[in-house]
Amino acid sequence: MKNIAKEILAEAKFGTLALSHDNKPYSLPINFVQLDGNIYFHGSKKGRKINAIQNNQLASFSVVESCSIIDSDFSTTDNLACPATHFFKSVLIDGRIEFVEEYDEKVLMLSSFMKKLQPKGGHKPLSDRVYKKAINATLIYKLVPDEISTKLKFGQKLTKERFDMIIKNLKTRDKPKDAETIKLMIEHFGKQK
Repeated sequence: MKNIAKEILAEAKFGTLALSHDNKPYSLPINFVQLDGNIYFHGSKKGRKINAIQNNQLASFSVVESCSIIDSDFSTTDNLACPATHFFKSVLIDGRIEFVEEYDEKVLMLSSFMKKLQPKGGHKPLSDRVYKKAINATLIYKLVPDEISTKLKFGQKLTKERFDMIIKNLKTRDKPKDAETIKLMIEHFGKQK
């Protein structure tokens, strides 16, 4: 499942960072990059998020990639609402936050971030001196994982008959994510003939 987690994180544009502040949950959608097994973030040096981290470095980070909505009649003919569901893949990372002070690590993180946001390039490398002041003014922090778990929901607990019925209905509906959902169903749980 480690490779699946890496794939999900590589494809995701943002995730949700969950912290605790004044003994209350605090979560926020946030951009990130994965690098050397850690999850990196950047932002302002002040604010509620930073106060929360300074008081409690334990954190959780989640990413969900939505696939297809599965209508109730896609897997059964009994007219019940219960079979309606949503297929997805997700990763959950629990760990602790560390602030990054080392300049070269900051440059590496921000360079990775730019590759993710602007893969075409077209900008001066972040190692250029022109960025030194901005890099020093930017707070970089990372989530060092203690535990990583993934969840794939693609009909794997269904009978072969219901699994195949969903594939047939996804092919018929043919919405943008349906072909990818079929591919993932077969790839991960291969119940189709």
